[in-house]
Amino acid sequence: MITLRSVGLFLVAAVLEIGGAWLIWQGLREHRGIGWILAGIVSLGCYGFVATLQPSSDFGRVLAAYGGVFVAGSLVWGMILDGYRPDRFDVIGAVVCLCGVGVIMYAPRGG
Repeated sequence: MITLRSVGLFLVAAVLEIGGAWLIWQGLREHRGIGWILAGIVSLGCYGFVATLQPSSDFGRVLAAYGGVFVAGSLVWGMILDGYRPDRFDVIGAVVCLCGVGVIMYAPRGG
């Protein structure tokens, strides 16, 4: 159950961070205005809070693992919202990153 909660938090964090960055990108680069930028800032702030809810108390471990989720999530976000089509190397890289997440966060550790 703890692992399932952790994975869920990583997914929520990914939506908030990637979504926040995307909203700011849209506001600035696509000239959609200050409302988009402000929504992005709020989303990024919420991401910071969600990250603190991870069961692990090791900041470095949580953020390192989240990096892998961010890589894979960014490709999925681009596919869904921007029509981006990753090539096989993008997919291989994302799988490698997600394997790293699994090792960093969920490998058994001696105590």
